[in-house]
Amino acid sequence: MLSELKAIFPNGTFAADNFRITKSDAADFWKNSFGDRTIVPWRCFRQALHQVHQISSGLEAMALKSTIDLTCNDYISNFEFDVFTRLFQPWSTLLKNWQILAVTHPGYVAFLTYDEVKARLQKYINKPGRLGQWAIGYVTPDGNILQTIPQNKSLCQALLDGYREGFYRYPDGRNINPDLTLAVTSMPEDHIRVTQEQYELYCEMGSTFQLCKICAENDKDIRIEPCGHLLCTPCLNAWQDTEGQGCPFCRAEIKGTEQVVVDPFDPRGVSCHKVSSIHNENLNKTANSTGTSSGGGANTNNNNNSLSKNVPKTTTD
Repeated sequence: MLSELKAIFPNGTFAADNFRITKSDAADFWKNSFGDRTIVPWRCFRQALHQVHQISSGLEAMALKSTIDLTCNDYISNFEFDVFTRLFQPWSTLLKNWQILAVTHPGYVAFLTYDEVKARLQKYINKPGRLGQWAIGYVTPDGNILQTIPQNKSLCQALLDGYREGFYRYPDGRNINPDLTLAVTSMPEDHIRVTQEQYELYCEMGSTFQLCKICAENDKDIRIEPCGHLLCTPCLNAWQDTEGQGCPFCRAEIKGTEQVVVDPFDPRGVSCHKVSSIHNENLNKTANSTGTSSGGGANTNNNNNSLSKNVPKTTTD
Protein backbone atom coordinates (compact mmCIF):
# COMPACT_ATOMS: atom_id res chain seq x y z
CA MET A 1 0.00 0.00 0.00
CA LEU A 2 2.86 2.38 0.80
CA SER A 3 4.44 1.78 -2.62
CA GLU A 4 1.13 2.54 -4.30
CA LEU A 5 0.71 5.79 -2.38
CA LYS A 6 4.27 6.86 -3.23
CA ALA A 7 3.66 6.15 -6.90
CA ILE A 8 0.31 7.93 -7.10
CA PHE A 9 1.33 10.79 -4.76
CA PRO A 10 5.04 11.40 -5.48
CA ASN A 11 6.43 13.91 -2.96
CA GLY A 12 2.93 14.22 -1.54
CA THR A 13 1.43 15.58 -4.78
CA PHE A 14 -1.25 13.75 -6.76
CA ALA A 15 0.36 12.45 -9.97
CA ALA A 16 -2.87 12.35 -12.02
CA ASP A 17 -1.96 12.03 -15.73
CA ASN A 18 1.76 12.15 -14.91
CA PHE A 19 1.69 8.52 -13.79
CA ARG A 20 2.56 6.45 -16.85
CA ILE A 21 1.82 2.77 -17.32
CA THR A 22 4.99 1.13 -18.58
CA LYS A 23 3.83 -1.17 -21.38
CA SER A 24 2.30 0.71 -24.30
CA ASP A 25 -0.41 -1.88 -25.02
CA ALA A 26 -1.45 -1.89 -21.38
CA ALA A 27 -1.42 1.91 -21.28
CA ASP A 28 -3.67 2.05 -24.34
CA PHE A 29 -6.08 -0.42 -22.74
CA TRP A 30 -6.35 1.63 -19.55
CA LYS A 31 -6.76 4.90 -21.46
CA ASN A 32 -9.43 3.51 -23.78
CA SER A 33 -11.30 1.75 -20.97
CA PHE A 34 -11.05 4.19 -18.07
CA GLY A 35 -9.79 7.48 -19.49
CA ASP A 36 -7.80 9.48 -16.94
CA ARG A 37 -9.15 7.65 -13.88
CA THR A 38 -6.54 6.53 -11.36
CA ILE A 39 -8.61 3.85 -9.66
CA VAL A 40 -11.64 1.81 -10.75
CA PRO A 41 -13.87 -0.76 -9.02
CA TRP A 42 -12.79 -4.37 -9.51
CA ARG A 43 -16.11 -5.18 -11.18
CA CYS A 44 -15.58 -2.53 -13.86
CA PHE A 45 -11.98 -3.57 -14.35
CA ARG A 46 -12.92 -7.23 -14.72
CA GLN A 47 -15.57 -6.45 -17.34
CA ALA A 48 -13.18 -4.32 -19.39
CA LEU A 49 -10.33 -6.83 -19.19
CA HIS A 50 -12.68 -9.66 -20.17
CA GLN A 51 -13.34 -7.88 -23.47
CA VAL A 52 -9.66 -8.25 -24.38
CA HIS A 53 -8.48 -11.26 -22.34
CA GLN A 54 -11.25 -13.73 -21.65
CA ILE A 55 -11.69 -14.70 -17.99
CA SER A 56 -13.13 -18.20 -18.13
CA SER A 57 -14.83 -18.58 -14.76
CA GLY A 58 -15.69 -16.98 -11.46
CA LEU A 59 -12.97 -18.98 -9.73
CA GLU A 60 -10.40 -17.71 -12.20
CA ALA A 61 -11.63 -14.17 -11.61
CA MET A 62 -11.19 -14.59 -7.85
CA ALA A 63 -7.66 -15.91 -8.32
CA LEU A 64 -6.84 -13.06 -10.67
CA LYS A 65 -8.18 -10.51 -8.20
CA SER A 66 -6.03 -11.97 -5.41
CA THR A 67 -2.97 -11.40 -7.61
CA ILE A 68 -3.65 -7.95 -9.00
CA ASP A 69 -5.52 -6.30 -6.09
CA LEU A 70 -2.41 -5.70 -3.99
CA THR A 71 -4.19 -3.55 -1.41
CA CYS A 72 -7.20 -5.92 -1.12
CA ASN A 73 -9.72 -3.06 -1.26
CA ASP A 74 -11.87 -4.25 -4.21
CA TYR A 75 -10.46 -1.51 -6.42
CA ILE A 76 -7.74 -1.64 -9.08
CA SER A 77 -5.43 1.34 -9.49
CA ASN A 78 -3.32 2.16 -12.52
CA PHE A 79 -0.30 1.43 -10.31
CA GLU A 80 -1.51 -2.11 -9.52
CA PHE A 81 -2.33 -2.65 -13.19
CA ASP A 82 1.13 -1.45 -14.18
CA VAL A 83 2.79 -3.87 -11.75
CA PHE A 84 0.67 -6.78 -12.98
CA THR A 85 1.28 -6.13 -16.68
CA ARG A 86 5.02 -5.77 -16.15
CA LEU A 87 5.21 -9.02 -14.20
CA PHE A 88 3.19 -11.07 -16.66
CA GLN A 89 4.18 -9.47 -19.97
CA PRO A 90 3.78 -9.63 -22.93
CA TRP A 91 0.31 -8.15 -23.22
CA SER A 92 -0.82 -10.48 -26.01
CA THR A 93 -0.62 -13.51 -23.68
CA LEU A 94 -1.10 -11.71 -20.37
CA LEU A 95 -3.54 -14.08 -18.65
CA LYS A 96 -1.88 -17.16 -20.13
CA ASN A 97 1.41 -16.06 -18.58
CA TRP A 98 -0.32 -15.37 -15.27
CA GLN A 99 -1.94 -18.81 -15.25
CA ILE A 100 1.35 -20.58 -15.96
CA LEU A 101 3.45 -18.60 -13.50
CA ALA A 102 1.16 -17.59 -10.64
CA VAL A 103 -1.41 -20.38 -10.67
CA THR A 104 0.38 -23.57 -11.70
CA HIS A 105 4.13 -22.97 -11.34
CA PRO A 106 5.44 -24.53 -8.10
CA GLY A 107 8.12 -21.89 -7.64
CA TYR A 108 5.77 -18.89 -7.52
CA VAL A 109 5.39 -17.21 -4.15
CA ALA A 110 4.17 -13.65 -3.64
CA PHE A 111 5.24 -11.00 -1.13
CA LEU A 112 8.23 -12.79 0.41
CA THR A 113 11.18 -10.82 1.77
CA TYR A 114 14.77 -11.88 1.13
CA ASP A 115 15.01 -13.42 4.60
CA GLU A 116 11.82 -15.39 4.01
CA VAL A 117 13.12 -16.64 0.67
CA LYS A 118 16.39 -17.61 2.31
CA ALA A 119 14.58 -19.51 5.07
CA ARG A 120 12.40 -21.29 2.54
CA LEU A 121 15.32 -22.39 0.36
CA GLN A 122 17.60 -23.32 3.27
CA LYS A 123 16.45 -26.94 3.19
CA TYR A 124 17.28 -27.22 -0.50
CA ILE A 125 20.96 -26.26 -0.40
CA ASN A 126 21.78 -29.78 -1.60
CA LYS A 127 19.95 -28.96 -4.86
CA PRO A 128 21.91 -26.02 -6.20
CA GLY A 129 21.67 -24.58 -9.66
CA ARG A 130 24.23 -22.23 -11.13
CA LEU A 131 24.52 -18.51 -10.64
CA GLY A 132 22.05 -17.11 -12.81
CA GLN A 133 10.79 -6.74 -10.87
CA TRP A 134 10.69 -10.43 -10.38
CA ALA A 135 13.17 -11.66 -7.87
CA ILE A 136 14.35 -15.21 -8.44
CA GLY A 137 15.74 -16.91 -5.36
CA TYR A 138 18.11 -19.79 -6.01
CA VAL A 139 20.78 -21.97 -4.43
CA THR A 140 24.34 -21.67 -5.74
CA PRO A 141 26.73 -24.63 -6.18
CA ASP A 142 28.53 -23.71 -2.95
CA GLY A 143 25.28 -23.73 -0.96
CA ASN A 144 24.65 -20.00 -0.73
CA ILE A 145 21.16 -18.60 -1.26
CA LEU A 146 20.94 -15.58 -3.54
CA GLN A 147 18.35 -13.57 -5.41
CA THR A 148 18.56 -12.04 -8.85
CA ILE A 149 16.25 -9.65 -10.68
CA PRO A 150 15.71 -10.37 -14.39
CA GLN A 151 16.53 -7.39 -16.59
CA ASN A 152 14.91 -6.54 -19.92
CA LYS A 153 12.99 -9.80 -20.28
CA SER A 154 9.80 -11.43 -19.07
CA LEU A 155 9.86 -13.84 -16.14
CA CYS A 156 8.93 -16.74 -18.43
CA GLN A 157 11.93 -15.97 -20.63
CA ALA A 158 14.22 -15.51 -17.62
CA LEU A 159 13.18 -18.84 -16.07
CA LEU A 160 13.47 -20.64 -19.39
CA ASP A 161 16.89 -19.16 -20.09
CA GLY A 162 18.02 -19.99 -16.56
CA TYR A 163 16.80 -23.57 -16.81
CA ARG A 164 18.55 -24.12 -20.15
CA GLU A 165 21.77 -22.84 -18.63
CA GLY A 166 21.39 -24.85 -15.42
CA PHE A 167 20.52 -21.93 -13.14
CA TYR A 168 16.95 -22.57 -11.96
CA ARG A 169 16.47 -26.31 -11.88
CA TYR A 170 14.30 -27.15 -8.86
CA PRO A 171 11.29 -24.82 -8.35
CA ASP A 172 10.65 -24.68 -4.59
CA GLY A 173 12.93 -27.70 -4.25
CA ARG A 174 10.84 -29.97 -6.48
CA ASN A 175 12.33 -32.28 -9.07
CA ILE A 176 9.67 -31.44 -11.67
CA ASN A 177 10.25 -28.17 -13.52
CA PRO A 178 7.36 -27.08 -15.80
CA ASP A 179 8.24 -26.54 -19.45
CA LEU A 180 7.74 -22.84 -20.19
CA THR A 181 8.61 -23.05 -23.88
CA LEU A 182 5.00 -22.57 -25.01
CA ALA A 183 4.64 -19.53 -22.77
CA VAL A 184 7.46 -17.69 -24.53
CA THR A 185 6.30 -16.09 -27.75
CA SER A 186 8.63 -14.43 -30.20
CA MET A 187 7.35 -10.86 -30.34
CA PRO A 188 7.97 -8.91 -33.56
CA GLU A 189 10.17 -5.87 -33.10
CA ASP A 190 8.39 -2.55 -33.11
CA HIS A 191 9.28 -0.47 -36.17
CA ILE A 192 9.67 3.29 -35.77
CA ARG A 193 9.41 5.31 -38.98
CA VAL A 194 11.46 8.49 -39.23
CA THR A 195 9.28 11.41 -40.36
CA GLN A 196 10.26 13.99 -42.96
CA GLU A 197 10.50 16.67 -40.25
CA GLN A 198 12.85 14.51 -38.18
CA TYR A 199 14.93 13.70 -41.26
CA GLU A 200 15.33 17.35 -42.21
CA LEU A 201 16.09 18.42 -38.63
CA TYR A 202 18.88 15.88 -38.20
CA CYS A 203 20.25 16.60 -41.69
CA GLU A 204 20.75 20.21 -40.61
CA MET A 205 22.74 18.92 -37.63
CA GLY A 206 24.84 16.64 -39.83
CA SER A 207 23.43 13.49 -38.26
CA THR A 208 20.57 11.00 -38.61
CA PHE A 209 17.61 10.25 -36.36
CA GLN A 210 18.44 6.55 -36.14
CA LEU A 211 21.99 7.11 -34.86
CA CYS A 212 22.44 6.64 -31.09
CA LYS A 213 23.12 10.07 -29.61
CA ILE A 214 25.31 8.72 -26.80
CA CYS A 215 27.97 6.83 -28.75
CA ALA A 216 27.27 8.22 -32.25
CA GLU A 217 28.33 4.83 -33.63
CA ASN A 218 25.44 2.38 -33.38
CA ASP A 219 21.85 2.73 -34.48
CA LYS A 220 19.14 3.00 -31.85
CA ASP A 221 17.61 -0.40 -31.16
CA ILE A 222 15.99 -0.17 -27.73
CA ARG A 223 13.26 2.01 -26.23
CA ILE A 224 13.16 2.85 -22.52
CA GLU A 225 9.78 2.55 -20.85
CA PRO A 226 7.75 4.47 -19.99
CA CYS A 227 9.60 7.68 -21.03
CA GLY A 228 10.11 6.43 -24.60
CA HIS A 229 13.71 7.58 -25.17
CA LEU A 230 15.73 5.63 -27.75
CA LEU A 231 19.36 4.52 -27.69
CA CYS A 232 21.49 1.49 -28.53
CA THR A 233 21.68 -1.59 -26.31
CA PRO A 234 25.45 -1.36 -25.61
CA CYS A 235 25.05 2.20 -24.32
CA LEU A 236 22.13 1.23 -22.07
CA ASN A 237 24.07 -1.73 -20.69
CA ALA A 238 27.13 0.43 -20.07
CA TRP A 239 25.00 3.05 -18.33
CA GLN A 240 23.40 0.48 -16.04
CA ASP A 241 26.74 -1.24 -15.36
CA THR A 242 28.08 2.05 -14.00
CA GLU A 243 25.03 2.26 -11.71
CA GLY A 244 23.46 5.07 -13.68
CA GLN A 245 20.10 5.99 -12.19
CA GLY A 246 17.06 6.08 -14.46
CA CYS A 247 17.01 7.05 -18.11
CA PRO A 248 20.36 8.53 -19.23
CA PHE A 249 18.47 11.36 -20.97
CA CYS A 250 15.70 12.40 -18.57
CA ARG A 251 16.55 10.38 -15.40
CA ALA A 252 13.00 8.99 -15.28
CA GLU A 253 12.69 5.56 -13.70
CA ILE A 254 13.35 2.69 -16.11
CA LYS A 255 10.47 0.27 -15.63
CA GLY A 256 11.08 -1.74 -18.79
CA THR A 257 12.54 -1.77 -22.28
CA GLU A 258 11.41 -2.80 -25.77
CA GLN A 259 13.51 -3.83 -28.75
CA VAL A 260 12.83 -1.57 -31.74
CA VAL A 261 13.95 -1.06 -35.32
CA VAL A 262 14.23 2.50 -36.64
CA ASP A 263 13.32 2.65 -40.33
CA PRO A 264 15.26 5.51 -41.98
CA PHE A 265 13.35 8.14 -43.92
CA ASP A 266 13.63 7.78 -47.71
CA PRO A 267 14.12 11.25 -49.20
CA ARG A 268 13.65 9.99 -52.77
CA GLY A 269 9.89 10.33 -52.51
CA VAL A 270 10.26 13.98 -51.51
CA SER A 271 12.72 14.72 -54.32
CA CYS A 272 10.49 13.02 -56.86
CA HIS A 273 7.50 15.04 -55.66
CA LYS A 274 9.42 18.31 -55.90
CA VAL A 275 10.74 17.51 -59.39
CA SER A 276 7.24 16.64 -60.55
CA SER A 277 5.89 19.91 -59.18
CA ILE A 278 8.58 21.89 -60.99
CA HIS A 279 7.92 19.91 -64.16
CA ASN A 280 4.21 20.71 -63.93
CA GLU A 281 4.95 24.42 -63.54
CA ASN A 282 7.27 24.37 -66.56
CA LEU A 283 4.64 22.63 -68.65
CA ASN A 284 2.10 25.28 -67.73
CA LYS A 285 4.54 28.07 -68.58
CA THR A 286 5.35 26.43 -71.93
CA ALA A 287 1.68 26.02 -72.76
CA ASN A 288 1.01 29.69 -71.99
CA SER A 289 4.06 31.04 -73.84
CA THR A 290 3.37 29.06 -77.05
CA GLY A 291 -0.21 30.21 -77.19
CA THR A 292 -1.82 26.78 -77.09
CA SER A 293 -5.51 26.61 -77.70
CA SER A 294 -7.93 26.17 -74.87
CA GLY A 295 -8.34 22.57 -75.94
CA GLY A 296 -4.57 22.01 -75.86
CA GLY A 297 -4.34 23.68 -72.49
CA ALA A 298 -6.98 21.37 -71.15
CA ASN A 299 -5.11 18.34 -72.46
CA THR A 300 -1.86 19.54 -70.94
CA ASN A 301 -3.50 20.06 -67.55
CA ASN A 302 -5.07 16.64 -67.70
CA ASN A 303 -1.69 15.09 -68.41
CA ASN A 304 -0.17 16.99 -65.51
CA ASN A 305 -2.91 15.83 -63.20
CA SER A 306 -2.35 12.23 -64.22
CA LEU A 307 1.36 12.62 -63.60
CA SER A 308 0.87 14.06 -60.14
CA LYS A 309 -1.41 11.19 -59.17
CA ASN A 310 1.37 8.72 -59.90
CA VAL A 311 3.93 10.60 -57.81
CA PRO A 312 4.64 8.82 -54.49
CA LYS A 313 3.21 10.65 -51.50
CA THR A 314 5.26 11.32 -48.42
CA THR A 315 3.83 10.79 -44.97
CA THR A 316 4.84 11.72 -41.45
CA ASP A 317 3.78 8.43 -39.90
